[in-house]
This record gives sequence, structure tokens and C-alpha cells, in this order.
Amino acid sequence: MKSTDLKFSLVESYLGLLNSLSPERKLELISRLSDSIKGSKKPSNKSIEELYGAFVSNQSADEIIADIKRSRRFDRKIKDLE
Repeated sequence: MKSTDLKFSLVESYLGLLNSLSPERKLELISRLSDSIKGSKKPSNKSIEELYGAFVSNQSADEIIADIKRSRRFDRKIKDLE
């Protein structure tokens, strides 16, 4: 199946579901879809530098790694097939 056929099939499926909605609910859905499209095109003002160093800890990287390894639990119990 071609991707265009799949997209058309999805649209038809959604339309089948939406036919049972009241006109007010359809307008609400149109409004929300429109808002989501408008909101998705906003450029982000955050730079990648703002994300750097987001995790703050007094421990060194080696201490954090050691803590993670110590917290691991390997107590999986395998049952015999009877």
C-alpha cells in the first residue's frame, strides 16, 4: 500500500468517527486543531547552551556512576516450566 493511500485511508477513518459528533463539537475540534497548527510553528528561543549543565550534583561523575551500579538489583527469579 502506498503512503498516499494509507494517508487517505486514515483521513477516511477519522471522518467516519467524526460524523457522529454534534456541530458544536466539530467546531470545537476544528478550533483546537487550528490552535495546535498555529502553536507548532513557534520558533524556540532557548539555546542549546541553556540545557548544558541542567543536572546539578555535589557528587563527581565517578561517584554517581558508582551509586547507580550499587543500586542495581539482579534478583530475577526464573520459574521452572512444569
